[in-house]
Amino acid sequence: MDAVWLEVTVETTGAELDSLSARLTGNGATGLVIEDEEDFKSFLEQNRQYWDYVDDQLLERMKGAARIKFYVTDDADGQGQLAKWMEGIDLPYTTARLRENDWATSWQKYYKPMAVGQRLYIVPEWERGEAVPDGRTALYLNPGLTFGTGSHASTRLCLEWVEEFAREGESALDLGCGSGILSIAALLLGSREAVGVDIDPKAVGVAYENAAMNGIGRDRYTVRAGDVLTDMALRAEMARQRYDMVLANIVADVIIPLSLPARELLAPGGVFLCSGIIDTRAEEVCAALERNGLRVVGRKDRDGWVALAAKQEVAKG
Repeated sequence: MDAVWLEVTVETTGAELDSLSARLTGNGATGLVIEDEEDFKSFLEQNRQYWDYVDDQLLERMKGAARIKFYVTDDADGQGQLAKWMEGIDLPYTTARLRENDWATSWQKYYKPMAVGQRLYIVPEWERGEAVPDGRTALYLNPGLTFGTGSHASTRLCLEWVEEFAREGESALDLGCGSGILSIAALLLGSREAVGVDIDPKAVGVAYENAAMNGIGRDRYTVRAGDVLTDMALRAEMARQRYDMVLANIVADVIIPLSLPARELLAPGGVFLCSGIIDTRAEEVCAALERNGLRVVGRKDRDGWVALAAKQEVAKG
C-alpha cells in the first residue's frame, strides 16, 4: 500500500520567513519548501529574458505568499515528528494528505496522445502500444522529464513548421532543445541527422532518453549543453557544419539576438523556424530577422502565440 504523507503548510509574513525557517531547522525539520511572493517576483525580473509569459494560475498561487511547507508521514511517528518540529512555534498551520503515488503518477492523466499537423502523433511513453492513426508518425515522449510536451500552442506551431520543412537526407539544429521534441520530430519526418543544444545540462540526458524511445541512436542525434549566444567556441563548432533547418522554440528576447548566429548556422537555402513569440512582439522579431539577413517567408498564429519561418537572403549579382 502506498505511504500516506501530510503536507504541512505554515503561514507567516515575508519579514518572518527567515526566522521561521531557522527555528524549524533548529527543531530538526528537513525538506523545507519556502514560498515567498517577493522572492518569486525578483526571480521573474532577474530572469525575464527566458520568458514572455507566466502562467496565471502560478501567479495567483504566489500572490501574497509567505509560507513554509514540509512533509511528514501520516502516522504516529509523523505526528510525533510534527510536534517536535513545531515546538515553540506559535503559528497556525494546515495539513493535506497526499499518497506517495499521487506525487509520482497523478499528473499522467493530463497527457493523452495528440495529433499535431497532418502527420505527427505525440504519444506519452506509458501509452505505447495504443493504436496510431493511419498516415501518422508516432513520436513517443516522457512529458514528465522536462519542458516540451507538444501540448503548448507555441510547440505545436513549431512542430507544424518542422512537418512542412523536414526533408529526406537533410540536417537540423535545435537551439534550446529541452525534451528534444522538435529535433526528434525532424528525424522521424526524414532528416538525416540532428543536433540539440540547451543551456540546461539536464536536457542532454532527457533528449537522449526521448530519442531512444523513438529508436533514434547517437549516430544520428547529438545533444550538447551550452549557449551559442555567449559561447563563441561552441558557435564556431556548430557553424562548421551548416544546417538545413535551425529550430528555436524559446521567447522573443532570446530569438531576437539569436537571429544573427542563426543565419551563420544555416546552410544555403536553409530555414530558421522560431516560435514561443507572443503576438504583440511578432513584428519586433520579424524586424530583427530581416535586419540580420533572414527573410520571413511564413507565419502561423494560435492562441496569442506566433511561429515564424525565415530564409537567408540570397545575394544578387
